[in-house]
Amino acid sequence: MTITAPDTNLARYLGRELLEPIHLVTYMSDEPNEAMEAIGFDSANYWPLYFAGRAAPLGQVPAAVVDAIFYNFAPGMADEFYTGVWDITTPSEALAAREAGCVAALRRILGPLADTPAVARAADLALRLAMSAPVEGRPLYAGLRSIAVPVEPLARLWHAATLLREHRGDGHNAALVAAGIDGQEAHVFAALDSGMKPREYGRLDPLSDAELETVVARLRDRGLVDSTDGFTAAGRELKDRIEEQTDAAAAPAYASLTPEELDQFIDDLQPLAARIDSVGY
Repeated sequence: MTITAPDTNLARYLGRELLEPIHLVTYMSDEPNEAMEAIGFDSANYWPLYFAGRAAPLGQVPAAVVDAIFYNFAPGMADEFYTGVWDITTPSEALAAREAGCVAALRRILGPLADTPAVARAADLALRLAMSAPVEGRPLYAGLRSIAVPVEPLARLWHAATLLREHRGDGHNAALVAAGIDGQEAHVFAALDSGMKPREYGRLDPLSDAELETVVARLRDRGLVDSTDGFTAAGRELKDRIEEQTDAAAAPAYASLTPEELDQFIDDLQPLAARIDSVGY
């Protein structure tokens, strides 16, 4: 029987510690970028292929819709990098390339683990959880649920991990909206939560120094960030509350596992996550 730390939130542990590493090959490995390059993108210009691959489940929607759903990109990034991607390829081709590249990356990283019965078992349980989660208010997750489920176990596991990751992400965005934290402010919160100064956090790179200072100043004015660009007590409390609400919104996705299935799920996923952690992307 697998024992997790008694103070570990189950939705956070399963979603972020065990399943998210599987999903993150999408953005951290070379193979997905190379697969997108094969259908016409320039792998040296990352953002168009990122926007095309991630937005493909939504179909050919306007850039403003992608910007709203993705929530936390710098002003103008969706207009600049998403506009025109469907002149290069189609959503269905982008989805197929993204999946093929991610599965190739996982196969390289996991090595012999990629074809074990544990992968097939974990894929079946993860997919069951992913397809039973509530859809309401989760547009990117809903888009992903509308596409065909892969048959091959490793592809199915990646697909299920991606569904659960975007389900959590949609819920996180809702918690941010409710807290009055916009996309760039969310990146400042993430930076401070990681022990970084805002300028050290890569997702804030598109902002000029003046733009970033405007974002941080809004948080200072609300009493959430102090004069040294660290959390105030109120900022720390709000960040923790947002994460707790995110966990609560994600929790229904994991509610259908029996205790025995939960033990098996964790036992099957832990070696995969450990392998990804040790090998890297």
